[in-house]
Amino acid sequence: MQSAATRVIDRRFFLMGSAAVSVLAACSQPVQAKAVPVPPVAKKVPTTITQLGRTREDEYQWIKDDRWQEVLKDPSILKKDVHDYLTAENAYHDAMMESAGPLRDKLFEEMKGRIKQDDSSVPAPDGPWAYFHRYVAGQSHPVYARTPRAGGAEEILLDANPLAEGKAFFEIGFASHSPDHRLFAYAADVQGSEVYTIYIKDLGTGEVLPSPITDGYGGFTFSPDSAYLFWVWREQNGRPAKIFRRPVRGAAADDVMVYEEKDIGKFLDVGVSESGAFIMIYAGDGETSEFHTIPASAPTSAPTLFAERKTGELYTPVHFDGRWYIVTNADGAVDMKIMTAPLTSTARTAWKDFSPHQPGRYIEGLQAFANHLVRLERANALPRIVIRDRATGAEKTIEQTEAAFALGAIRSYEFDTATLRYTYESPTTPTQTIDYNMVTGASVVVKTQEVPSGHDPAKYMVERFSAKAADGAEVPVTVLRLADAKLDGTAPVLLYGYGSYGSISESTFDVGQLSLVDRGWIWATAHVRGGAERGWDWFAQGRKDKKKNSFSDFITVAEDLVAKKYTSNGKLVGLGRSAGGLLVGGVIITSPDGLFGGYVAGVPFVDVINTMSDTDLPLTPTEWPEWGNPLTDVAAYDYMMSYSPYDNLANKPYPPILCTGGLSDPRVTYWEPAKFVARIRDRAPKAGPYLLSINMTAGHSGGGGRFDRLKDDARDFAFAMKALGMEEAGGAFPV
Repeated sequence: MQSAATRVIDRRFFLMGSAAVSVLAACSQPVQAKAVPVPPVAKKVPTTITQLGRTREDEYQWIKDDRWQEVLKDPSILKKDVHDYLTAENAYHDAMMESAGPLRDKLFEEMKGRIKQDDSSVPAPDGPWAYFHRYVAGQSHPVYARTPRAGGAEEILLDANPLAEGKAFFEIGFASHSPDHRLFAYAADVQGSEVYTIYIKDLGTGEVLPSPITDGYGGFTFSPDSAYLFWVWREQNGRPAKIFRRPVRGAAADDVMVYEEKDIGKFLDVGVSESGAFIMIYAGDGETSEFHTIPASAPTSAPTLFAERKTGELYTPVHFDGRWYIVTNADGAVDMKIMTAPLTSTARTAWKDFSPHQPGRYIEGLQAFANHLVRLERANALPRIVIRDRATGAEKTIEQTEAAFALGAIRSYEFDTATLRYTYESPTTPTQTIDYNMVTGASVVVKTQEVPSGHDPAKYMVERFSAKAADGAEVPVTVLRLADAKLDGTAPVLLYGYGSYGSISESTFDVGQLSLVDRGWIWATAHVRGGAERGWDWFAQGRKDKKKNSFSDFITVAEDLVAKKYTSNGKLVGLGRSAGGLLVGGVIITSPDGLFGGYVAGVPFVDVINTMSDTDLPLTPTEWPEWGNPLTDVAAYDYMMSYSPYDNLANKPYPPILCTGGLSDPRVTYWEPAKFVARIRDRAPKAGPYLLSINMTAGHSGGGGRFDRLKDDARDFAFAMKALGMEEAGGAFPV
C-alpha cells in the first residue's frame, strides 16, 4: 500500500496506417552489434485526451495493453507489438551495460557474501511450540518449521523451495499456523501480480486440503477457535472488495461473505486483536479509517461497527485492560493521541482522552499485552519504544544513542507474557533481535545478524543533520560513509529518497549500501516531506497540493551535500523506487542542470495524471486522498499536471537515467517506465542515455527469491557507477 499503482486512460490501440506499421517494425528489430548500440524508437500513435476542459496528448498510450488484467495472470498474452518493444528496450539496456557486466556480477557476489546462507529467524513461542522459518544454503525460499517449546526435533510445516521449482516467479506472501496448532495456511503468488491463492495444510496428515482459495488479496487470519479462515477477496481490477469466512476444512460452496466495501477507494484487511478476543476488519485509505469487530467467542456473528468513518480522521482501536485504547488524530491531534472507550460503547461520543496530543511526538501505534501497553513513537525524526505497566501506570522507554537507527516491535503470538521482542539496527550495526523483560527492564540479545564475509562497524560512520529548505523546513539527512573519508568534495554520492504515504525511510542495515561505501561512495538518505519522519504534519506537507515540497527537499539536500563538501556538482546519483520513483522523476524535471550525474528510477510512478485518471487500475481510487482526484477537481488536475514527470519532459541535457519495471506489477504497471523512457528519448535525444529494464517474469518488488533484490541492486549500482564514468564500470557510456 506504500507504492503508487499505475493507471492510464482506457483507449484502444489502433494503427495509423502503414507508416505506423513500419515504425513498429523498426522498434522491434534486435539491437545490432555496433560500437555504439542504437536505442529502439517507439512508434507514435497520437491520442488526444480531454478532461475537465483540459486537453493533453499521449503518443505512447499504445504501450498499455488494454487486457492488462489478463496479462497480470498470463504474461504470454501480451500484445506482440508491446512485447517486441519491451524486448528491444531490454536488449538495448543489456548492450549499453555490457562493459559493466563484470562489476555487476562482482557487486552481487559481494552482497550475497554478506548474507548467511543457512540463516534462521528466532523461534517464537506459542503454547507448546516455537515457530520459525529458515533457509537452506543455496536455496532462495523459506522453510517454515517448529520445534517443541521444551526442546525436541524440528517439524517442517512447509518447504517453499519445491513449490517454486520450474516457476519463473514464486513467493509466499503470508503464512500462519492455526491457534490450535493443527493447520498451516499460506498465500502463494506465482506471477508477481499479487494475485494470491491460499492453501491450508493439515499438519497431522501432511496433506494440503482440497479447494484452495483463489483470487485472494493476500491477507487472511484464522479465527481464535481455529474453526474458520477469514480472508480478503480481490475483484477483477485487483482491489480488495470483500471479506469472506470459510470453515477451515470447507470449500468454495461454504464461503460466507462477512463484509463488503462499497467504496472502491478503500483498502480492506482482517486480523485478530492481540488479546485474541476480537476479529478485526479494517476499511480505509491514507486519511480515513473505519473498523468493525466480531467477538472471537462468536466468529459467525455479523461484524459490529466500531465507529463510523469520518473523512480525514484516522483511528485504530486496540483491546487492552478490559477496554479499547484508540490511536487517533481526532480533534486536531496532528501527531496522534490516545483515547479510551468502554467495550460496550465505541461511538466517538464515548471516547475519552488518555494520552493527550503532544506536538512533535508522533504516535505510530500500540501493541497490547496482558499487563503492558507498548507505544511506538517518534520524536526528532528518531524512533523509541515506551512500555506502560497496566497496574501502576509507570512507563519505561527504550532509546538508543547512535546518530540514526531503526527500532521495530515484533508482534507476539502470546498475549500473557512479560517479554517484548524487538529489533535494533543502524546503517553500521547489523540487526539485533532483543528480548526485553517489561517487568524488570532486563534485555537479552537473542540474535545478531551474521555477516559471513566480515563486517567492522568501526570502519564506517553514520551522521544525521538537517538541510534547510527555502521555506525554512529542516529536512533530515542520514549519511553513511567510511570513517576516514575526506570531505573534500571528491566523493560520489548515492542520494536515496521516498517521501510518500507517510512512509518512513528507516535507518536500517543494508548489505547493498556497503558495496558502494567500500568503494568510496557516500550513501545519503533524504527524509523529505511526504514521509512521516518528523511526524504526521511532515507527511501532510508533502502530499496533494504540496507534493512539490518532496522534490524541492530532495534538491535542497543534494545542494547541502555539495555545500558541506561531501560531494560536488555532477557527482550525485538520485535513487528512488515506486513512489520514490516519482520523487526522482520530479527531481529530473526540476533539478538545476549539472547537479546530478545520473538517476535510477525503480518501478517509477511517473505517469501521474493518466494513472490517477484511470479508475480501472487497482490503486487509483484508494490514492485520491494522497494525490487528489483529477477526474472531478480542476485544481487537482492542474497541480498534478504541473509536476507529472511524463508530462513535463523538455529538450534539455538530462544525465543518464535508468528506469526499471515488472511486467506483472499491479502497483506501478510496466507501461509507466516504458512510456517515460520513450518520451524522454524522443524529446531530449542528444543527452542521456536513457535505459529501460523490464523484468518480464516478475512484479513490483522484482523476483520472489531472497537474492533477487540483490541482483536488482547490483544492476542499479553498476549503472550509477557507469553514469559517473567510473573505470570499474567500464568507463562512461558510449556516445
